[in-house]
Amino acid sequence: MNEELQFIIDTAKEQMDNAVEHLIKELANIRAGKASPAMLRGVMVDYYGTKTPLSQVANVNTPDARTLSVQPWEKNMLQEIERGIMFANLGLNPMNNGDYIIINVPALTEERRKNLAKQAKSETENDKISIRNARRDANHDIKKLDISEDLQKIGEEEIQVLTNKYIKTIDDLFDIKEKEIMTI
Repeated sequence: MNEELQFIIDTAKEQMDNAVEHLIKELANIRAGKASPAMLRGVMVDYYGTKTPLSQVANVNTPDARTLSVQPWEKNMLQEIERGIMFANLGLNPMNNGDYIIINVPALTEERRKNLAKQAKSETENDKISIRNARRDANHDIKKLDISEDLQKIGEEEIQVLTNKYIKTIDDLFDIKEKEIMTI
């Protein structure tokens, strides 16, 4: 196969891989009722005047399925961490016991579950669009190559096979997440 054509296919595959990786990260941020350290990934803390990710100033653990425990590396950071969690607007209520912060993760209501499933679906659709854009760009680049029509057709078919594979992967990831969200 032509080197330029192979390069275009490899580039499209890499873009599609990136879309799937992005979706995995985004779905991890959508909580499904169980406590997870990933829920606090976006929390920023004022660390001596600098906005710093929570993970860089404290340990976040899950002692059980409904509880998060945040243990700062410096005790004087407790109130800043508590404030950062409140400002992150996650709907969580941190409790400071003097040594660490405990967060009880409330059970999800049916309405909240449906909203989270919609949010997951929206993320899924955005990543499908990214994959289709990678296909469109690859097909456009293939048409610009100075190669035979047969090679062009082979390249476009290979891009379509990749597209179908990645769309199915994204659908499977969504199905798993939706099931996780809707399970009580």
